[in-house]
Amino acid sequence: MTRDVYIEDLASHVGERVRIKGWLYNRRGSKRIQFLELRDGSGIVQGIVSKADAPAEVFELASSLEQESSLIAEGEVRAHPKREGVFELGVEALTLVAAPSREYPISNKEHGVEFLMDHRHLWLRSKRQHAIVRVRSEIVAAVRAYFDDHGFTLVDAPIFTPSACEGTSTLFETDYHGSPAYLTQSGQLYMEAAAAAFGRVYCFGPTFRAEKSKTRRHLAEFWMVEPEVAFMDLEGDMDLAQDFLQSVVRRVLERRQKELTTLERDVSKLEVLLEGAFPRIRYDEAIRILQEAGKDVEIGDDFGAEDETLIASHFDRPVMVTHYPVALKAFYFKKDPEDQARALCMDVLAPEGYGEIIGGGQREEDLATLDAAIEAHKLPMDDFEWYRDIRRYGGFPHAGFGLGIERMVAYICGIHHVREAIPFPRMLSRLSP
Repeated sequence: MTRDVYIEDLASHVGERVRIKGWLYNRRGSKRIQFLELRDGSGIVQGIVSKADAPAEVFELASSLEQESSLIAEGEVRAHPKREGVFELGVEALTLVAAPSREYPISNKEHGVEFLMDHRHLWLRSKRQHAIVRVRSEIVAAVRAYFDDHGFTLVDAPIFTPSACEGTSTLFETDYHGSPAYLTQSGQLYMEAAAAAFGRVYCFGPTFRAEKSKTRRHLAEFWMVEPEVAFMDLEGDMDLAQDFLQSVVRRVLERRQKELTTLERDVSKLEVLLEGAFPRIRYDEAIRILQEAGKDVEIGDDFGAEDETLIASHFDRPVMVTHYPVALKAFYFKKDPEDQARALCMDVLAPEGYGEIIGGGQREEDLATLDAAIEAHKLPMDDFEWYRDIRRYGGFPHAGFGLGIERMVAYICGIHHVREAIPFPRMLSRLSP
């Protein structure tokens, strides 16, 4: 009996006749033998069609197949004679489902980035892009599993919002039945409300930033997970962020070694995350690091991408930078009681040039202090009436953070630009495919 199987499951079917449904990734051969690289979304296997063993019509079809033909292959699963853990398919029957109507545009030759991005819908079929998306999927699963297993309740935040979370300069505005609305920058404010109901909550979904940035770390649309915890302070927030990151990396290392190998990722640089606590430094110390490296910065300056890279390069694992000047942070951060010029905040900077992957901290729970911050940031008080209610009715200390999925994917996979960390990126100059 021939059964349908996925390529990733072939190890448990050695010696059996199976059926694989997929596409031709590549083909090479001679007049006597054809080697077909078959993919089905779960993996790639080499199908061997021998003229001496296969029916004549099967060998003839195998010899004429074009790249990305969809097909059904049947045959016996065999262990590779020289490579342990690798399997082959001795093809005995072959059915062409559909041949390409034109030559496949992506070949083994070098293609420019713009060309590949224009053909992103096809580029996803390549080994490297396939591996990245599989790792991304594992990261997403790890994120959800961590919070679900630690008593958090998933609370979905709205995509349309009536006001800005972090200022109006980077908002996408749209018409909402005759009134202006904005695509969300963050679900955090809603998570603060939810934390008062459930204690430990998180939201996970797309967020949008309209800033005109072309750096390798920025997208116009990206996915973010944002936990918020009632009665948590900055120290607890940092402990949570560290444990969370270590859990995600551990799961990816355990389950996606094959994909990381395909990406040629040096996993030793990820394994070090699991060896102990992340270093924690204050903003002022980070400034000193930059100054000693010859950077022209002073207290009060914000960090750019190069600054973050330089700071993180002093450590072999992510570093937590805390207590930034209040003026550099959003209105909702609580001030340090011991130094009102500093915010109880933290950024987690990843090494290897990946920069900030987490930003968060403790929120201001006092209504009068919050109102003063809203006014100082020149934000419309009426838009935050519901947010102020959180402080009016049982105000409480709370903290949380946000992690951008694409930056995490880029870091774990070791890829240069976040455009490859999401299946269909939206950037300053790209809205398609």
